[in-house]
Amino acid sequence: MSLSRSILLWASENSWMRYHVPRWGFVKSAVKKFMPGERVEDSLRAADKFRASSITTVFTRLGENITDLSEGLAVRDHYLDLIDKISTNKLDVEISLKLTQLGFDLSFDETYERFKTIADKVKNKLGNVIWIDMESSSYTGKTIEFYKKIKSEFDNVGLCLQAYLLSAEDDLNDLLRLNSHIRLVKGAYKEPHGIVFAEKKKVDQNYFELAKKMLSVSKEKNIRTVFGTHDEKLILQIRQEADLLGISNEQLEFHMLYGIKLEFQKELAKRGNKLRVLISYGEFWYPWYMRRLAERPANVWFVLKNMFS
Repeated sequence: MSLSRSILLWASENSWMRYHVPRWGFVKSAVKKFMPGERVEDSLRAADKFRASSITTVFTRLGENITDLSEGLAVRDHYLDLIDKISTNKLDVEISLKLTQLGFDLSFDETYERFKTIADKVKNKLGNVIWIDMESSSYTGKTIEFYKKIKSEFDNVGLCLQAYLLSAEDDLNDLLRLNSHIRLVKGAYKEPHGIVFAEKKKVDQNYFELAKKMLSVSKEKNIRTVFGTHDEKLILQIRQEADLLGISNEQLEFHMLYGIKLEFQKELAKRGNKLRVLISYGEFWYPWYMRRLAERPANVWFVLKNMFS
């Protein structure tokens, strides 16, 4: 792991910086590169603009690790209201959320009931998939356990898997046997030594090996396989592998973040690939924002330009 990435990931977890940095004006300005605004209305407007380019979206409200179960009820109610707004605006928007937003640190059962209520409304009102974001490695096993339980009741739930984990291949094999909907990402948390691939090259290699397995299984079964990456080299490799397997452009789905490689996003959509852009919003953006910078430390220069402009 590069020194710059390590520093950024450390900063994402530093409590002093979490409190103070979001108050700095130039940082607030710079964060607009990655999110259209803090309010859900900002995200709805952005989704409507993407619709004109035949690009659909995924919404996530930023925030994690609540410390009081009552906060999780407010998050649940927020998502239930969001579903109504998506439906009213007739937008093709899916929802992705972190279980710790609902109280996962405090109660598995309470989190399950809250998520179940959201998943049920998504299924009946939007008719699409709700995604469970994967958090740091300390949550991986518990989140997979949670997913298996909710999947026994709902067929419209998908799970994110992180390719930088050494355990990712075993987890993927386990989930594919259950015909799971999976979104594959590289991973963006500061992790203990020995449980992740330390070199970017090896993460990329593992990502592609997992992607090949997902493509092969998706050809045989009716499951949703999604590739969350901005890595153009990886995307080309995945598209070539799909061609070899006889998988059409329309069957190949990528998820990318708002504000990153917009022209490339439009190019993928024009080629006929399924593309969803992940739009984040909310006031608790600091740790998420630092992880975004850590994924591509060159983005720090964007922040510095805002500082002096």
